[in-house]
Amino acid sequence: MVNKQKILIVDDDNNIAELIALYLTKECFETMIVNDGESALTAVDTFSPNLILLDLMLPGIDGYQVCREVRAKSSIPIIMLSAKGEIFDKVLGLELGADDYMEKPFDSKELVARAKAVLRRYKPITSVSEASDVKSVEYPNLIINQTNYSVVYMGNTVDMPPKELELLYFLAASPNHVFTREQLLDQIWGYEYIGDTRTVDVHIKRLREKIKDHDTWRIATIWGIGYKFEVKM
Repeated sequence: MVNKQKILIVDDDNNIAELIALYLTKECFETMIVNDGESALTAVDTFSPNLILLDLMLPGIDGYQVCREVRAKSSIPIIMLSAKGEIFDKVLGLELGADDYMEKPFDSKELVARAKAVLRRYKPITSVSEASDVKSVEYPNLIINQTNYSVVYMGNTVDMPPKELELLYFLAASPNHVFTREQLLDQIWGYEYIGDTRTVDVHIKRLREKIKDHDTWRIATIWGIGYKFEVKM
């Protein structure tokens, strides 16, 4: 019997949380609802979710702080849910490590579709047969493995949310190829993601904070166009 994937729903509006849970349960997900930030942090350890749907406006510890604390110890995918639709709020959420951001009110079917998309991309190795088809690129002092979602830089494992790792892998897998921000949005976030190109810039900024330029490679900005993983021949 295949174990159901587990989704933690964090929202202080129980009506919204139960509606989300209803849609997810119909899609064969196991769900758990908590209504505050402190309970969310506890549930991350006890429930061990595969995905967190995180409201920002929570009593006590807000969603931003929950995201920050989860990211300090885990790369569990996080989709933020908020009535705040300003670019600043979206960018802040992404900078803290969220993988997606949905503005309330949202369509429940779209939320389910985005949850499935995030979970498809964040899929650890579950069998030997899967391990034989490893997606990995290697450069001096850098190994990016998208099969088990790991990055080793200068001999140390670097914690990265799924979207950061996918973006880095996609660029590094096509060295010296220039991609526009729109192309990167489409490839990494998918057609179902409705966002602006600043999302890409935020993730590139976070990657550069963790992965510094090397003598033989770097993440290069092509002004007015986009980015490339530049490798010196």
